[in-house]
Amino acid sequence: MARLFGTDGVRGLANAELSPTLALSVAASAARVLAAHDRSHRPVAVVGRDPRASGEMLEAAVVAGLTSAGADVLRVGVLPTPAVAFLVADTKADVGVMISASHNPMPDNGIKLFASGGHKLPDGIEDEIESALDTPGTAPTGAEIGRVTDVDDALDRYVDHLVRSTPQRFDGLRVVVDCANGAASMAAPEAYRRAGADVVAINAAPDGININDGCGSTHIEGLQTAVVEHKADLGVAHDGDADRCLAVDAEGRFVDGDQIMAILALAMSEAGELADNTLVATVMSNLGLHLAMREHDVTLRTTAVGDRYVLEELRASGYSLGGEQSGHVVLPGYATTGDGLLTAMRLMSRMAATGKSLASLAGVMRRLPQVLVNVPVADKVAAAESKQVADAVADVEAELGDTGRVLLRPSGTEQLIRVMVEAPDEDVAQAAADRLAGVVSVAS
Repeated sequence: MARLFGTDGVRGLANAELSPTLALSVAASAARVLAAHDRSHRPVAVVGRDPRASGEMLEAAVVAGLTSAGADVLRVGVLPTPAVAFLVADTKADVGVMISASHNPMPDNGIKLFASGGHKLPDGIEDEIESALDTPGTAPTGAEIGRVTDVDDALDRYVDHLVRSTPQRFDGLRVVVDCANGAASMAAPEAYRRAGADVVAINAAPDGININDGCGSTHIEGLQTAVVEHKADLGVAHDGDADRCLAVDAEGRFVDGDQIMAILALAMSEAGELADNTLVATVMSNLGLHLAMREHDVTLRTTAVGDRYVLEELRASGYSLGGEQSGHVVLPGYATTGDGLLTAMRLMSRMAATGKSLASLAGVMRRLPQVLVNVPVADKVAAAESKQVADAVADVEAELGDTGRVLLRPSGTEQLIRVMVEAPDEDVAQAAADRLAGVVSVAS
């Protein structure tokens, strides 16, 4: 049987693979397992969601599951994923539940779980929750059934936290923020305005259907156009649950997560805030980031792909900055998970503190040509383990030698194989990636 929990919780087509019945069972099981680890008090859970239509249905199921297992629920409504993680710690709750499929299309949804303190659950606890799904045990009755409280000031508490965590106000900066018609639609404009920015918000009118629809961090083109039209200093793009941040400079040029990490790493290094002068990134990060950090005497440690692996390395070694090229950036001193709003505010703080444009700051790193092709497959495990695919990868690696690299991996959330090729020349990288994608498609 396939593991229920993927790299980012439980995810699938809402009301199909991810049914209300499954959501109820997962929530109830999580409450029972976490309560068993600490019997000193009645468990408390924070529940939030992004604005996609199925979130209303799944929120009801999750709340029912938690309360049926005896947990009290603090319902915070539509908020970014990092806001839910923050509120778990801020309210001293035992568990957090975020109902979101992040950057996935609207029909999908997911359930992300946070442990006390707002940290992602370890694999072992997820395995316990999954194992307990079929052994519900004795259900509480009477006064032992959980109660539900709506937290009316949840947004203000989160925004206040962001503003307190910002080292420099950015009065005078004009920013265009693409909220992806998602969970950032209220929080991001409010936070940036409170910190002094002149804010132009686009795709900030969620209707339950339009989340991630041609907008946000996966569709940067609209933001590029808007930044130029509004003569803004920068643009910021979030995904559906706002744990990502990508950027656009004043000329409409794309600034990715690697460049953002480079900017923040040097800022923190100068301020003595970069623990062990070390940045943590994944194997997907561009070779240009490695070269830039080496030039500035910053150590770059790499992990497997996925923000959970970055988080594990940060926590295990006590580092203070890490992230992914996709825009998940983690600042453990201020957040327990990737926080797109916090990242954007630190970026704007750096611009304000130095008086430099985003283009100038991003120039610390030269992005080498890197091509990523997502190949839909029937069986991602079989495709990834295919000898035919392995032989094709070996051939390309031999051709590139020390001048480039190949990374092929199954998606953690979709039936896709991700093929990445990096080379000195974009045409060479594209041709190699297309060739490998063709082999993967046939092998699946």
